[in-house]
Amino acid sequence: MSARPPVARPWWIVTAREISVKLRDRSFLLSTVVTVLLVAVSIGASALFGGRATDHVLATAAPEAAPVTARAAQALSEDGDDTLTVHAAPSPDAARRAVAEETADAALLRGLDGWTVVGKDGVDPALARVLDRAVTEATLAANARAAGTTAEELTEGAEVRTELLAGGQDRGPARLLMGFVFAFLFYLAAILFGMAIANSVLEEKQNRVVEILATAVPVRQLLYGKVLGNSLLAFGQIGVYAAVGLLGVNVTGVAADVGWILAASGWFVAFFVAGFAAQASVWAVLGSLASRSEDLQTSTGPILSVLIGALLVGLYAEGAWLTAASFVPVVSSVAMPVRMLDGGVAWWQPVLSLAVALAAAWVLLRLGERIYQRAVFQGGRSLTWREAARLEQ
Repeated sequence: MSARPPVARPWWIVTAREISVKLRDRSFLLSTVVTVLLVAVSIGASALFGGRATDHVLATAAPEAAPVTARAAQALSEDGDDTLTVHAAPSPDAARRAVAEETADAALLRGLDGWTVVGKDGVDPALARVLDRAVTEATLAANARAAGTTAEELTEGAEVRTELLAGGQDRGPARLLMGFVFAFLFYLAAILFGMAIANSVLEEKQNRVVEILATAVPVRQLLYGKVLGNSLLAFGQIGVYAAVGLLGVNVTGVAADVGWILAASGWFVAFFVAGFAAQASVWAVLGSLASRSEDLQTSTGPILSVLIGALLVGLYAEGAWLTAASFVPVVSSVAMPVRMLDGGVAWWQPVLSLAVALAAAWVLLRLGERIYQRAVFQGGRSLTWREAARLEQ
């Protein structure tokens, strides 16, 4: 009987098997659907509550309030869809009663020493902000007229601009939100799919399935297939979340300008690929070194520490610390995209950082291959990296 010809691209067969098993896993599918729904609902809620117009009712008891309320109404319309309705009260006490009886949201009163905004339990921040600005502008204009000049001449040269020494722009809350999204997505995907790789290897080792597979597929090809299969699943899941998010913000109009987010998101995908590839083989090795699930739980401490560090860097690191972290493999998967959110990063920096991350992924894959081939057939007790490296292949 002639020998069976070798299987072409055995690593691809293992990859397809990993993907097929995962796509039939109800918990994986359910978690993906739930996360997609959460993304869609959060964007919809932001659009619903963030875009809802508010009609502020303001009671006044001073004729001098007309220029102030006109400026405030204009500011509200320019900042959003809010409106301002002004009710003239016969006296300051009547204006205060209107606030107390909740027929007015606030009252604007003029005293000998300036203006007072009266609220019951509080004043809406948006209304308080525009009233403060309107009072300042109206008072400045009145004083300028009395001095025989204009407000523009008095304030000439008083503009304040923000300049960041590190370059880029200060995009405020949107930047912080996207930084959190990048950090959390990488951490969550790394934990979920990394543990999936380790548990899969451990299960095959405990059931001795790996010995059967090794008769048809070279052991190193098993590793390649597992790493590639779970990596593709992780990339696909992140891609689905990103597509739903970008579609949502465009449909709802939550983000008027998403160009800077798209650019940073593209780099995040690239760094996610490199960062996950760098750690995927480590997860596979951890599964091969363990003999029980309890061993796996205790041996994942170092890699979990790295992932938690990446999460904290994405959330809190700034300045030189963030710049340094953006060139550290795995951590750079979060740090560099977060830097890109601010802009002003020279083109060669993400290219160099990505090259370093890919090089680290290659080194870890080759190192993991050596350990995996020696440890995956050793049952009965857990092994350390050093013990597995000393075993004969």
